[in-house]
Amino acid sequence: MCLSYAPSKVLRKETTVFIITSIILLIFTFGYGNTSAEEFQIAQASDVKTVEVILQRHYLDGEISEETVQETIWSMEDFWAFYEEWQLVDQSNDQVIFKRNMNDISPLLKMNGYFGISDDGTLNIYYGKPQENEVIQSFFQVNTSRLKSHIHRSLMEGIPVTTKDNYLQVLKMFEEYAINEL
Repeated sequence: MCLSYAPSKVLRKETTVFIITSIILLIFTFGYGNTSAEEFQIAQASDVKTVEVILQRHYLDGEISEETVQETIWSMEDFWAFYEEWQLVDQSNDQVIFKRNMNDISPLLKMNGYFGISDDGTLNIYYGKPQENEVIQSFFQVNTSRLKSHIHRSLMEGIPVTTKDNYLQVLKMFEEYAINEL
């Protein structure tokens, strides 16, 4: 007894499965839901949003700077990831406000800030030399009678504020001369 296979029947089944699979793939690739590539791009473009972003930087010396930028948001996930180091202050449909505490003194202070002392003995930071009387920030009264003459003279002329470390060092130095009011 000889068993014979009908290769033509097996071949026809495989060919039919291949053709049906190909047709399904073509339908999904080119004609699924009658959505053209242009319609797909329009749908994506409608999801894009432009907002005004306000960035507030709060510096150690009390200075607050604001920067306003226009951001085009293609992906909310990417937008929030970009500003992950910022704290959200307020948000509306067309505006987002972020805040960031900077561990530094402001650029304004680095460029033009001087420690000085007023006539009543208050330790201040001035915009420019103390003689110009443009006080940026006041701290505490200093007992000037306890100061050495060259330190007092330096305060009268103005001690430049150049770095965060310099800022903190000068404040710490003069705290020991502060007048404690009871």
